[in-house]
Amino acid sequence: ANGNSTEFSAYHGYWPISFTHVDERFGSPLELYKMVTTAHEQNYNVLIDFVANHVHEEHPYFKQYPGRVTPKYLPNGELNTEKWDERRLTTWFDEFMPSLDLLNPEVTNMLADSIIYWQKTFGVDGFRHDATKHIPHQFWRTLLHKMKEQGLFNENAPYQIGETYGSRDLVGSYVNTGELNGQFDFNLYDDVVAVFAAGENIERLNYGLQKSLFAFGHHHLMGNISGNQDKARFISYADGAVRFDEDAKAAGWMRTITRKDSTAYQKMALLFAFNFTVPGVPVIYYGDEIGMPGGNDPDNRRMMKFKNLSKNEQQLKQTVSDFAKQRANSMSLLFGETNSYVNDNGLLIIERSYFGEKTTLVINNSSQNKTYNNDALKAYTYKILKTNEHE
Repeated sequence: ANGNSTEFSAYHGYWPISFTHVDERFGSPLELYKMVTTAHEQNYNVLIDFVANHVHEEHPYFKQYPGRVTPKYLPNGELNTEKWDERRLTTWFDEFMPSLDLLNPEVTNMLADSIIYWQKTFGVDGFRHDATKHIPHQFWRTLLHKMKEQGLFNENAPYQIGETYGSRDLVGSYVNTGELNGQFDFNLYDDVVAVFAAGENIERLNYGLQKSLFAFGHHHLMGNISGNQDKARFISYADGAVRFDEDAKAAGWMRTITRKDSTAYQKMALLFAFNFTVPGVPVIYYGDEIGMPGGNDPDNRRMMKFKNLSKNEQQLKQTVSDFAKQRANSMSLLFGETNSYVNDNGLLIIERSYFGEKTTLVINNSSQNKTYNNDALKAYTYKILKTNEHE
């Protein structure tokens, strides 16, 4: 990869050879059922990742029905691989991963049934759907229709979130009462990284937030991410360990990426303060809550660090925990109207109001101390103000 002699395997489970088997390296079907049941007993929901777009060439379904896939070659003889935008509904991700022809009702019905199998058999509460934009709307509508027909759909479940890189219009086209509940808001995340990690003007983030609220509504279930498997770690951009002008995937192969600057933890806290304040669903990519470093895939998939946390790691984890508790117990953060602006002092102000309760987040994304209502606000930090008119 990237001019280096590197190899990769299906360690991520991305090359399916079955729609219904539990990978024995993870455990048995009974163990999965017990895990979901135990999670429910502790008031957790369990979502599983599903790849509906393609299978591995060794998948029995492809071997039995080799014609039920999109064309591997274009009419001009060119390989139809990695054509993410110009051939987004037919392109193959690689030569050994045939894309399923989901305009074929037989394929769509079979695959939708296999998704429902995980709901019925193991009681999972929803799905993270991979490569959403590479799959036709007809499939998502068929899936939800089947769920409703079989009594597997109510106001609480399933929660289905998609993954689409593209314009807000394209992303939002899959989010409606007949398809998905939400998608990851990658466009807003790009603004978050540009402002908090790269130091661009904070006006960009306010503008991005306004664009997302306009596109998806002021009350939505879009995922606001701290990072994901297709990006270098936020904290490694924030402290300069990974440069914006380099190939972040190659960086992870070529050198050991470590944390260089403790200020990056403060910038990471700003990201979480933002994500837990704005409308949507805060999504934590594992390890971001302690500021794990890394380049792009596979370096962003390191083993989770549970023990021997440094002081900075412990502090960030506690901050994220506090945000989560505050969000879960605040009507204004859960359901409030949203108002945001950048004041004359260059501070980003986000206000969430629900009847008499108001939560205000003030973010200082500069290296200078600033003031807000005569209160000191240190560099790269935030302040949360909560008022209640009824008190």
